[in-house]
Amino acid sequence: MKRGTFIVFEGLDGCGKSTQLSRLARRLRDFGHPVRETGEPYECPAGRRIRAMAGSGEPVAPEQELAWFLEQRGEHVREVVAPALRAGQVVLCDRYYLSTVAYQGARGLDAEAILAESEARFPLPDLVILMQLSAHQGLARVRARGGPAEPVFEREDFLERVAVGFDQLDRPYLERVDARGTLERVSARIEKVVHDRTGLL
Repeated sequence: MKRGTFIVFEGLDGCGKSTQLSRLARRLRDFGHPVRETGEPYECPAGRRIRAMAGSGEPVAPEQELAWFLEQRGEHVREVVAPALRAGQVVLCDRYYLSTVAYQGARGLDAEAILAESEARFPLPDLVILMQLSAHQGLARVRARGGPAEPVFEREDFLERVAVGFDQLDRPYLERVDARGTLERVSARIEKVVHDRTGLL
């Protein structure tokens, strides 16, 4: 069976990744593709530790944080991503290793080393859609939608450093998409990228 297609959504908090992932999933299903929606932190012990820490306002050491992200990613790939790709599905993932590169890089770790280890250890995406929005705009959206806060990560000064990390990324599978504007306009931009890069739409 032909390997499936692996598409990842990345970007700052509040950029609209989750919403646009769901919209793309519906479009792909309309075209008859089997779709698996997933995301990180993955629901496993390490993922739950990350979510609890993010909501607590009390960060752990960057090295411990990185270890948790790598641990949950190993489980996520083994239990969800790899089996779905082997089954020929389109896997849509809300965050993956480029988030770790940018976010943990902003915490002072070696971003290039994280990227090199990640690409050697985990499946490469066929396409990463990096949704671009300023930290200020993203946090305004986070506040507007309500829901649980993640004070460890949702700070403008920190997210501005994360944005610099994302800006420095240059990978053949990476496409940047303007996340400003209406849902429909952003969806149209994403669908064009998916059409051009994968032929699925």
